Amino acid sequence: MQISSGDEASKCGDAMHTKIYAGTLFDSEKCELIKHRVISVSANVDFSDARNIDLRSKTVLPGFVDCHVHFFLHPYSETSWEDQNTRESLVERTIRATVHARETLMAGYTAVRDLGTEGAGDADVLFRKCVSGPNPLIPGPRYFCANRAIVTTGSYGPRNRLYPNRAGVEGKTGAEAADGVDECIKVVRRQVGAGADWIKLYADYRFRAEMTQVSPQTASESLDTFNTDELHAIVQTAHKLGVKVAAHTDGKSSWEGLISPDSSYQVDSVEHGHSVGESSFFRRSPDDYVARDTGIRQPTVWIPTLSVYYTLGKDTPMWKQAASTFTRAIKASDLNVKIACGGDTGTFAHGDNSLEMKLMVHLGADWKTVLRWGTLGGWECIRSMRWEGQKGKERLAKIHELREDARVVGDNETGILRRILSAPWIREALSS
Repeated sequence: MQISSGDEASKCGDAMHTKIYAGTLFDSEKCELIKHRVISVSANVDFSDARNIDLRSKTVLPGFVDCHVHFFLHPYSETSWEDQNTRESLVERTIRATVHARETLMAGYTAVRDLGTEGAGDADVLFRKCVSGPNPLIPGPRYFCANRAIVTTGSYGPRNRLYPNRAGVEGKTGAEAADGVDECIKVVRRQVGAGADWIKLYADYRFRAEMTQVSPQTASESLDTFNTDELHAIVQTAHKLGVKVAAHTDGKSSWEGLISPDSSYQVDSVEHGHSVGESSFFRRSPDDYVARDTGIRQPTVWIPTLSVYYTLGKDTPMWKQAASTFTRAIKASDLNVKIACGGDTGTFAHGDNSLEMKLMVHLGADWKTVLRWGTLGGWECIRSMRWEGQKGKERLAKIHELREDARVVGDNETGILRRILSAPWIREALSS
């Protein structure tokens, strides 16, 4: 894609380009609204009429990115997580995922990261094939997937009420258990070999959830799952295979090790973090973070997932704690993590992804900064490690010069988006 001013566009009469005339364009890099810009798109877009789209009266935004979705889940207000795992067939859950993909795309989200099938096995890897490539079967955004989240034995559900010592219900488990260094290495290798874009681990969880009836406070407490050797094994194995790692954490005790460049198990993104202590937001020296291809890691990206806390109960202590943590973070001049948007979408309705950005602004974040987090910041988070460092710069240069080949440059490209843009109804939507 190439962006130029209106005057420059008049000099570029190349019939090989489609041009979108934008009255105002949001620049995610500079967090600025720029007037009168022309966006030139590859000629691969087969529009039925002239190669000019008139959006001079509109504000044009880059595609939004949701860094934390679950296409194989639907709102818990409709069906509980446990019932979705144990009572809905894989066929039903997959059909729902196709609907969720379309709803997400029509909400303006052109890329997502699915952080776990939650009992649907390898369905996300196979689903990606249907939504990506030059001939996708269904409409949807670019789709990055994490396959099965990795947990320790006994820490995750669904719980077997009749046989408490058995994992899952009739063989259905919401994640994949691994214990000890060898098992952790093995499960990462297996998932990456199966096609996972990301590895997701649970650094802490409600390990003693079965205590609910006798000790609710004990049951609700998040406890560390993996030990440091296991975390090191998961992260280092994934990175050696060119795959990034996301970690679920409430932020109470495991946060520091997960984000510190001095740690042997620094992850690429942390999810949730509603209990992060005030002292944990501190600035590292910029010299501590350089390009990944030099062997030193980039700052970890924090995905606050405010939406899941809000939709599960805006009067609950957990929402209030999450809101307080986020407010403290955006006020900190010494914040040591990057931020991107992801709502844990699926626990609430797909298509309502923008709730995360709305909540961020409501809690005091600058709207331009939030737009950056929801576009460029999200893409920098979910993209593959091949975009990092010098090799990443070379790939970006190919795109800027319009010499890209989707088979070489693109990550999880979706050709159907281009066909959708050529449909008459999408032009009506753009003009309304």
